[in-house]
Amino acid sequence: MQDDYDPFEVFDQAMGAGQVRTPYPGYADMRRKGPIIPIDLETLMEQMDAGNRGNDITPPDTLQVFSAVSHEAVSEVLRDGATFSSSAYAASMGLVMGRTILQMDEPEHSRYRGLIQLAFSRKALESWERDLVSPIVNGLIDAFAGRGRADLVRELTFPFPVNVIAGMLGLPREDLSRFHRWAVELISIGIDFERGIAASKSLAEYFQPILDKRRAEPEHDLMSVLAQAELDGQRLTDDEIFAFLRLLLPAGAETTYRSSSNLLFGLLSHTDQLDALREKRSLMDRAIEEGVRWEPPLTGIMRVCTRDTEVCGVKIPQGAIIQVNLGSANHDETRYENPDEFDIHREPKQHMAFAFGPHRCLGMHLARMETRVVVNAILDRLPNVRLDPEAEDVHITGAGFRSPKGLPVLFDV
Repeated sequence: MQDDYDPFEVFDQAMGAGQVRTPYPGYADMRRKGPIIPIDLETLMEQMDAGNRGNDITPPDTLQVFSAVSHEAVSEVLRDGATFSSSAYAASMGLVMGRTILQMDEPEHSRYRGLIQLAFSRKALESWERDLVSPIVNGLIDAFAGRGRADLVRELTFPFPVNVIAGMLGLPREDLSRFHRWAVELISIGIDFERGIAASKSLAEYFQPILDKRRAEPEHDLMSVLAQAELDGQRLTDDEIFAFLRLLLPAGAETTYRSSSNLLFGLLSHTDQLDALREKRSLMDRAIEEGVRWEPPLTGIMRVCTRDTEVCGVKIPQGAIIQVNLGSANHDETRYENPDEFDIHREPKQHMAFAFGPHRCLGMHLARMETRVVVNAILDRLPNVRLDPEAEDVHITGAGFRSPKGLPVLFDV
């Protein structure tokens, strides 16, 4: 493999960065056709070919695909895990991650999720915020705080979440760049299958000696919790732990860096709201929720229909694939007034950025805490922070995953 291969740039391009400025007008067109609509297979194949760089993918002639685009339809699909199964992920992400809660249905999903969720207790979150997240965020800001300018994506929001995960797992900081690279190559399986499989193997080989040591000598980290955890009287196997870690790395690093970047862009491009938040930090929770509603880092997920059914009055056959459009649901004009506008004063309502139902994001409380820490640190430590007026066309971009490529800012020193 070539050393100059940049998995982050390749993944971004495959996800529409630099090509799709905003998908929301297209989503609005889809919603006008109905709450859940059939997708033409020819159009779907064009999208898949673009993302898979020519990999040979031929769906069966009988395959039917629907896109749930209204808030009501998305909610209905995600609430009913028995009818709309996550098992289809076994044939995609399961190939590189192993068997994770991502592809599990009930009752297996609840058993494993409940066990893993024990590691994300309120006490653990408080400890991580104090001992891990705040020091990492402030350490990164230290590097540029005296300079008067920075790129908040490259120098802060991109590196800090993977640093946090490394700390949670008790991994050496010097290994960070390696496992961050593997994590992105892992979820790029649709772009480069062989590289994705190789990354999956590399992660297992990397984690094995660390896990062996944590089983023998537990420490105060997430790896030790998983190593000592029991499910129905049995310890989690190495493969089960590796599967969760392969899920945690890209999920925690990719989505958190993008969601915090999106919120910061929203604030920096709406200076009145930035000023309001600076003066009234009690708005922080609303700001965080509005950020992920307005620009969720991941715009869609997938389900497969297990029986003939209906969604919002539309007949859905057994075996159909459902594209669950979280981004469209979050911009549904029947639920949100002026949904395309960023407004931290908006009255809070349930959004779909963290999904919904039994598979609602396991790490959402961690993501919210990390975002709160990074935004507060910026407001506290970078006086008069503002977008660099000389920067060209700063904006959020992408289709499947969305975030700004950079956030060049100036601030007083």
